[in-house]
Amino acid sequence: MLIGVIGDTHNNLRNIEKIVEIFEHHRVDRVVHTGDITQPKALDALARLSMPLFGVYGNNDQGEKPRLEACAEQHGMRWVDGPLEVEWSGRSILVTHDPLDLARHLAPHHALALHGHTHLYRHEKINGTLVFNPGECAGMLEGQNRVGLVDLIALRCSVEYF
Repeated sequence: MLIGVIGDTHNNLRNIEKIVEIFEHHRVDRVVHTGDITQPKALDALARLSMPLFGVYGNNDQGEKPRLEACAEQHGMRWVDGPLEVEWSGRSILVTHDPLDLARHLAPHHALALHGHTHLYRHEKINGTLVFNPGECAGMLEGQNRVGLVDLIALRCSVEYF
């Protein structure tokens, strides 16, 4: 199973269009958003994905949260206040927005932990759990826009710049 990972899109619709193209090209099975969508129009753009989208709300989503919740429900997307825990391909996955939340929620059974918030690339093991943040998606750091691709069978992460 291949999952796409994004975060901190901050309603950059031009970048979201590119993200949708990349995930469709790679034929990912699911997409995870690690928070900070910011406005419902970003969810409307992400609704063009042909695969399911799961996500956690970030700190910049709080002012628009009721509208984001309504939009996510309208599109059949699963969005929660973090953490989100899912099990796909026999792997337990933890999703948070703020990496500081990992200290409270990361457990030995988690094979993979995803987070956003920092806009910085992260790929490391912590007590046997692979922790991954593909980094910048919002267009704030010129030349650093990227999405993550995670092969859950091999438990291998990569990024694609756009």
